[in-house]
Amino acid sequence: MIIDGISVMAENGVTEAEIQAVVHEEKQLWEKKGKRLGKIEVSVENDELVIKASEHSPISRVRRITGYLSTVDHFNDAKQAELLDRVKHVRCQL
Repeated sequence: MIIDGISVMAENGVTEAEIQAVVHEEKQLWEKKGKRLGKIEVSVENDELVIKASEHSPISRVRRITGYLSTVDHFNDAKQAELLDRVKHVRCQL
């Protein structure tokens, strides 16, 4: 699920209220550090919440289709179809 632009994965047994509280608290902690939170994983071990948080990656994949250089989310329908029609080549090792 996505909460406030943050990808959240939680084990069964973690309540919605706990998830919301964790996201709110972690987001504040990361903002104080000047970083952007990207992903949170919440699990339960020995009746305690275990929180694993990671930074949002500023790296984006840029593709080139027939002279058009952009991220895939900015491709129009024709460029997306061209991307899907591409033949992927695999190197052979002898």
